[in-house]
Amino acid sequence: MSRIGRLPISIPSEVTVNVAADNVVTVKGPKGELSQKIARELTVEQNEGSLCLTRPNNQSRLRSQHGLARTLINNMVEGVTKGHSKLLEVHGVGFRVTAEGKGLTMNLGFSHPVKVAPEEGVDFEVIVNEKTRLQSIKVSGINKYLVGQTAADIRKRKKPEPYKGKGIRYAGEVIKLKAGKRASAKK
Repeated sequence: MSRIGRLPISIPSEVTVNVAADNVVTVKGPKGELSQKIARELTVEQNEGSLCLTRPNNQSRLRSQHGLARTLINNMVEGVTKGHSKLLEVHGVGFRVTAEGKGLTMNLGFSHPVKVAPEEGVDFEVIVNEKTRLQSIKVSGINKYLVGQTAADIRKRKKPEPYKGKGIRYAGEVIKLKAGKRASAKK
């Protein structure tokens, strides 16, 4: 059995899980509702306060789908109860981020400001550290895939460059800096 797939998913009391006939799992909770279609060969068993996935045989496709389906359902349960978030840091002199309505306006050294509109179910928050004046962007929502993809799209607007480290990076991401050109010694 799959080490991840065989683990039971604990369902909190405020969350309801429904499995339709064509293996569409719908999870409803205090923050919203998510649904995901899983492989039709997998069976979902609901016990008191937990959910278990089983597969009929050990075909390689089913083995890979088993752990994936368990992780997707677990992420949905976690999303509708606590939510998911990613934190991005903006490094660079003159780089500024402001929240305008639901979207973001970023000055990233280009000749024009870059505007980012959130997708449905994704929220932005701009956080400024008063001591270091470092700006951070918090991307949050209930769908883990959408939160991660939106954070990656924002980071793609100005990736950290390898010489000074200026740009947008994930919180805790380490940028390995390259050595710049050296002045040649005169003979």
